[in-house]
Amino acid sequence: MPVLTPEIDAAIQEGYARRDRENMQPTIDYFHELLNVHPGNPFVLCEVGGAHDAAGEEERARGYYEQAMDAGLDGDALRRCLLGYGSTLRNLDLYEESLAALRRARAEFPESDSVRLFLALSLHAASRSDAAVAELLELAADRLNSPEVTRYEAALRGYAAYLADLDKQKNDD
Repeated sequence: MPVLTPEIDAAIQEGYARRDRENMQPTIDYFHELLNVHPGNPFVLCEVGGAHDAAGEEERARGYYEQAMDAGLDGDALRRCLLGYGSTLRNLDLYEESLAALRRARAEFPESDSVRLFLALSLHAASRSDAAVAELLELAADRLNSPEVTRYEAALRGYAAYLADLDKQKNDD
């Protein structure tokens, strides 16, 4: 398995510190330069993909994400890569591929709230609003610990199960 060295981690953090979402080209250039110094490094490949993704260059991002995963990412870097990849695929209207990537992320990182949110976005984009709302209701029941939400937790989980079942019935045909 590849290891994220302190040097590469510091360089990645430097790239984030300089990032300007209104003008991503300097960030894209920065991460490409970093990739030239560390060719094939899965952590850098993922960041190059993320920079292209943030710039709206989803087709370019897709290839870098795929290379990063093929190079053996694991742990939180894999979670972030799968999330970015799934989001990119959604933006390319590749809904089934997006759902597959995000379901993998959901299975491997079940405690990740961000994965669950992006899974709901992809379900919605795939015209599976019942499943999307079910995922969001489950997330709310799991994470919002206010007295108001706790009072209705059983109802929220019941509605989530109902909507998930509706989606299953519609999509198992």
